[in-house]
Amino acid sequence: MERTARRSAALVGVTAFAALGLSAVGLAPSATASTDDGAVLSVMHGVPDTPVDVWVDDELTVDDFEPGDMAGPLDLPAGTYSVAITAPDAEDTSEPVIGPVDLDLEAGGNYTAVAHLDADGAPTATLFTNDTSATAAGDGRLTVRHVAAAPAVDVLAGGEPVVSGLENSDDETLDLPAGTVSAAVAAAGSTDPLLGPADVEVAEGVNTIAYAWGSLDDDTLALATQTVDGLHSSPDGVPAGVSGLAAGFDAPDSGFSSTALLTGSAIVGLFLVIATVMLVKAAREHAREHRTHGPAGPDARRR
Repeated sequence: MERTARRSAALVGVTAFAALGLSAVGLAPSATASTDDGAVLSVMHGVPDTPVDVWVDDELTVDDFEPGDMAGPLDLPAGTYSVAITAPDAEDTSEPVIGPVDLDLEAGGNYTAVAHLDADGAPTATLFTNDTSATAAGDGRLTVRHVAAAPAVDVLAGGEPVVSGLENSDDETLDLPAGTVSAAVAAAGSTDPLLGPADVEVAEGVNTIAYAWGSLDDDTLALATQTVDGLHSSPDGVPAGVSGLAAGFDAPDSGFSSTALLTGSAIVGLFLVIATVMLVKAAREHAREHRTHGPAGPDARRR
């Protein structure tokens, strides 16, 4: 019975340790949280027909990056980063296709770096700051970015221009009632679509970012979208990532999950109750055995 008592005590120790481990899970910072001194960076590849590698501070960060894809988000300390775009499988950044370009990322900022063509069709890169300010209740946000080898364009919603004369490397942001927008891109001053129309969902508390990329002359114009959520006036989410292209962005959060904390505490209490019952039961069985057989056990009584 001493062995039983020792086994029960060991089980208590393991159980309590497991309970504390579960409690620690509840107390751990959320995996989606980031700190106020960090920045969030995504990278979009908007150069047609050119797979590339992306290097950050001479370290290979994105391998075999395909046109139209988006990588990230990367949670980075605020600071200046050197980004270079190279041919696939390059050994280093000595012969970049684009860059190196210095990106200045401020604390709390949310950014997208886009490798794209300028208006004349030459490769270039642009760093955009994503608007993560709060939206009004019931509203969403639509951001349109021109990163295509094309002249200035108008953006049409429902056939009517809502953004006029947008130049390459520029963007414009609108706050709209949540809903689905039929969007198209036309040459400035025209309503004949060069791209679209396409249905774009503007969700409440979400910044939907539409990129017109590719080349007008080469007939490679295309649309890519990215979403940044958590923009409600009373935040109930965290800035997250991209729709259809990559994962969600992270943004400052409280750092702890109250639901997980309560769950972990409840589990701790349950395990401790079970452990206490097992200890009491083991102690009673040991005392009963001691009264039945005496101090020396059954062998001494037979003698």
